[in-house]
Amino acid sequence: MNAPCKVLGLMTNSAVNLQPGFILQQRKFRETSLIIDVLTRDFGRISLLAKGVRKARSKTAGLLQPFIPLTLSYFGKAELKTLSDVEIIQSFTELKGLALYCGFYINELVAYFLHQYDPHPEVFTYYRDCLSCLSDNSKMEAALRIFELNLVDAVGYGLQLDYDFHTKKPVNPLKKYHFNMEQGPIEDVDGQFSGKTLQALQLRKFTDAQALTEAKMLMRSVIAVYLHGKPLKSRALINNITKHTKNA
Repeated sequence: MNAPCKVLGLMTNSAVNLQPGFILQQRKFRETSLIIDVLTRDFGRISLLAKGVRKARSKTAGLLQPFIPLTLSYFGKAELKTLSDVEIIQSFTELKGLALYCGFYINELVAYFLHQYDPHPEVFTYYRDCLSCLSDNSKMEAALRIFELNLVDAVGYGLQLDYDFHTKKPVNPLKKYHFNMEQGPIEDVDGQFSGKTLQALQLRKFTDAQALTEAKMLMRSVIAVYLHGKPLKSRALINNITKHTKNA
């Protein structure tokens, strides 16, 4: 399923050249260097040592920022590889305001759900597609829900959304359901989720505000379970920004 040796991700015994990737986060290392966490197309989530990039004359530091589509070359036999070259591979739209924090949110999800050096090329594609939608306010909420769904599917936590667990009948858009993580939808007149919302989630297509609101509530519960209740820093920031915007 995974093909790590491709034209744009050629790997030798100790080096990878021109691997497409996005920076997820970075932290300072010693006086002049950085350790960067990267989502790559063919090798999954990896950590790289970027030597000397914090020096005053470094031209590389400005490229090592989240949400920029890059190709990265690196080498080394140890778990922490050394960055040797980085280039921007295409034009991109800079994320600003709420979209920027939503970008940090999906970065945080990737860091939690993907183990290091576990290739998931499909997640790379989902991530790239989500970033391209975040700068459009009308697509932002739907893009986040679709990314969340695709991510949990990719790592083996796919949700059963299309039929009632007890009756085995297809979900009815006119009825209400509870959602059980292990069983899926269960019809109940007092259910939190409409069948229409469950169908929207299944199809990854959202056409109304109610479906988006309910989908957000459901996915928040799903993610909380798999993170064992660990809070997401980016979500807290987004909630604060949204609250202040509404009060403005």
